[in-house]
Amino acid sequence: TVFFVSDQTGVTAETMGHSLLTQFDGREFKPVTLPFISTVDKAEEAARRISATAAEQGVRPIVFSTLVNDDVREVIRRADCLYLDFFDAFLGPLEQELGQVSSHALGRAHGMTDLAAYTARINATNYALANDDGGATHDYDRADVILVGVSRSGKTPTCVYLALQYGVFAANFPLTDENLESRRLPPVLSFHRRKLFGLTINAERLQQIRQERRPDSRYASMPQCNFEIRGAEQLFERFGIPFLDTTGCSIEEISARVLD
Repeated sequence: TVFFVSDQTGVTAETMGHSLLTQFDGREFKPVTLPFISTVDKAEEAARRISATAAEQGVRPIVFSTLVNDDVREVIRRADCLYLDFFDAFLGPLEQELGQVSSHALGRAHGMTDLAAYTARINATNYALANDDGGATHDYDRADVILVGVSRSGKTPTCVYLALQYGVFAANFPLTDENLESRRLPPVLSFHRRKLFGLTINAERLQQIRQERRPDSRYASMPQCNFEIRGAEQLFERFGIPFLDTTGCSIEEISARVLD
């Protein structure tokens, strides 16, 4: 069992902890997030749970911590576990290098201290939702990027992630049979061609995704999936649109490659 313990949301502990655990093949980890452990009382309750897990399973849990308060951290540190504290690892060397003691303030990583950046992310998210799936194309002038591809190739979740994480104004447009048969871009896309980025996907994976959505339909058939993917990739190559095969990529990786 792996505990992610934080005095706020736990997102930082989860992200860094999961990154480390992926380096250990053949191991199965049970993740448990304990957020908002901001007082000694809450820490003691969490420590009892961690130690009880060790006693029950006969193996020490791993604890990834981003706790700031020293008293709270000390309580968790005494639990029966492997305690890994990201602030212990990095704040000390940073304080020494910068010649300044850190503030130990709670909630800085995911708070609203930079209101302008937070507002930009919210505005970008609203934009992504309003410009999803080609539903509204009149506002493409504001887009930073327009993702194009066949249905279920990962366009919508990538747009939302780009907005939430980076404040990128991302729209997406699905390529239809009409677009693929004509081998031409819709006029609205031609006008914004420099903003286009294509997503493609393996036909077998696309068929699997579509089968879950609309079982045994023409939409989910292998011939249809092959036709759409082949046509989309030909469009990308014909019009010089950069594109990415999303088959083995997470949303985070797709987004990073689009930004790059």
